[in-house]
Amino acid sequence: MGILDEIEAQLTGPGGPFEVVEENVLGERMRVFKDRKRSLREVLASSEEFADREYMVFDDGRRYTFGENIALVARTAESLRSEFGVGKGDRVAILGSNSPEWVLAFWASVCLGAVAVGMNAWWAGDELRFALEDSEPTVLVADSKRLARLEGDSGGIPVVRMDGEPAPGGRYEGEIPFATLVAGAGDAALPTGAIDEDDPAAILYTSGTSGRPKGVVNSHRNVIALTGIQIFQGLRTFLVAPPKPPEEGGPEIPEQRVQLVGNPLFHVSGLYTHVVTMLVTGTKTVWTTGRYDPEVVMRLVEEERVTGWSPMGSMAPRLVEHPAVGKYDLSSVLTVGSGGSPMPESVQRRLREVFPNAAASLGVGYGQTECTALATLCAGPDLSEHPDSVGRPLPTVDVEIRDPDGRSLPEGEEGEICIHGPTVMLEYWRNADATAEVIDGHRWLRTGDIGRMEGRLLWINTRARDMILRAGENVYPVEIELRLQAHPDVAEAAVVGVDHPVLGQEVKAIVVPADLGAPPEIEALERWVAEALAYYKVPAHWELRAEPLPRNAAGKVIKPVLLGESENPFLAEDTV
Repeated sequence: MGILDEIEAQLTGPGGPFEVVEENVLGERMRVFKDRKRSLREVLASSEEFADREYMVFDDGRRYTFGENIALVARTAESLRSEFGVGKGDRVAILGSNSPEWVLAFWASVCLGAVAVGMNAWWAGDELRFALEDSEPTVLVADSKRLARLEGDSGGIPVVRMDGEPAPGGRYEGEIPFATLVAGAGDAALPTGAIDEDDPAAILYTSGTSGRPKGVVNSHRNVIALTGIQIFQGLRTFLVAPPKPPEEGGPEIPEQRVQLVGNPLFHVSGLYTHVVTMLVTGTKTVWTTGRYDPEVVMRLVEEERVTGWSPMGSMAPRLVEHPAVGKYDLSSVLTVGSGGSPMPESVQRRLREVFPNAAASLGVGYGQTECTALATLCAGPDLSEHPDSVGRPLPTVDVEIRDPDGRSLPEGEEGEICIHGPTVMLEYWRNADATAEVIDGHRWLRTGDIGRMEGRLLWINTRARDMILRAGENVYPVEIELRLQAHPDVAEAAVVGVDHPVLGQEVKAIVVPADLGAPPEIEALERWVAEALAYYKVPAHWELRAEPLPRNAAGKVIKPVLLGESENPFLAEDTV
C-alpha cells in the first residue's frame, strides 16, 4: 500500500473526517460520505461561519462577503417566490456572462427547492429558444447581450434583466431589473421548505456537438458529493506533500485561500467547483470576465495573492509560454488543477516551473457533467510518475472498464469507462430514451469514453465515436495529439479520421503553430510522431491553421465544428 492509499484509508475509515459508509441511493447500494449536508440550502447556511470574509470579487470592482451573499440570496429567493411564484421543482433559467447576479440567482433557486437551469452563454438564438422550450422555466434571468439574441421574444417567459434597465415599455413580458428584484424583498430569511437529497438542483446542457443538447439533471446529493471528494483530494494532496515552512524557504500559507476563476458558470467547473466547493471551504473567488487574457490572469494573481487556479483547454499552455510570465509575482499560487482535456507532459513541466509553490499539488482530473464533473484525479506522486494518466477513482466513485456487452474487463484491457456512485446524474431532462442509453439498471453510467485501468490508475484514450479504425487497427487520437503538442513548434493539435477506399480510414492532424510566422515543416512533424508511435499512427494528412481550435465550455475541441460538419456556437478561447 502506497502513501496515497494509506492516507485515503485514514481519512475515509471509521471515525475519519471523510468516513465512507454504504447506503441506499435511488434503490441501489452506494458508498457515500457519512458526514454530509442534505441540501444546498444547508450548504449555503453553513457559510455563515465565514460571514466577514470575502466570497466573490469580480473584475468590475464588486466585492461580496459570505454574509452579504447569504442576505442577498435570501432576498432574491423571496422575490422569485412572491413576484413569479417560483417554488419547489420549478425551473429558473439563468443566461449571462459570469456575474454576481448569476451566482445569486443560482443560490436563490436551489434554496427554494427550484431547479437552476444554466444556459450556455455562447449559444445563438435558435439554441437558446430550444433550451427554453425544453426546460419550461417559470422565469428567465438574463443579461442584455444574451437577451438580444432572442430578438424580443422570450416565449412568454417573464424576464429578470441582470444588467441595466429594460427598454422603454419593457421588451419582454413582466421584465424587471435584477436590482429591483433584490430590493423588493427587504429583509428576508432563507426559505424553509423541505428539500430531499435526491431532488434536482440544476440542469446543465451538454455541448450538443452532435444533435440537440441534452439537459443533465444534477441533484443536491450529486453536487454535495462532488464537494466532498474535492475537499478530500485537497487535504490528501497537502498531507502527501506538505509545503516547506516559510523559515525554510516555503510559501506563506494565508488564513483564507483565494481561487482565480475564468471558467463559465454554465459549466460544472465554474458552477459546482467554484461557486459551491469554494463556499464550503470559505475560499475567496476572484472572477475574470471577457476573453481569456493570460496577462490579466497573472496580474490578478499578483494583486489578489491568488492561491489556486484551475485552467481549462489551452489556458495553461498559453499562460506558461506568454512573454510576460517573468513580470509578475506568481509565488502565492499553491494549487493548480486542470480538466476537460489531456495535459501534455511538456505543459505540466512548464506549470511546475512557472508556479513552483504549486508543483507538488499539480493535478489532472477526468469526469463529465453526467457524473457531476469529477470521477478520477491524478496528482502528486501519481502525476509525476504517470503524467499521461487521469488518476485514481476518488472516494465513493467506482470505475470499471467494460466491453460492448457490459462485461467488466480485466486490468490493462481497453473498453468503455463506466462510473458508479453518488455523483452520477439523476437523468437527462425529459429524455427517458437517452437516459436509458447511458445509465443501466444498477445506475452505472456509460461515459462513451474509451480507456483502461492499470494499478488503480485510469488512462483515457478517446471518445468511442472519435476512434479511428485504420486497416483493422484502433487508433486513438489523443495519444497522437499529446505527442504533437509536445513539439516546441506546436501550440495546439487535433487528430481526426478521414475516409480511405482501402484502409477504411487514415489519420489526419490539424495543427496550430506556436509561431504563425515560422510554421513547422510537415516532414519534421512526421518524424516527431514516428519517433514515439507506431507507423500507422503517423498522420497521412496534415492541415496547418492560423486560428485557435474551436472548443466547448469544458475546453474540449469540437471536432464536428473543426471538420465543418456543424456550425460553431462558441466563441473560441472566450470566457464569460
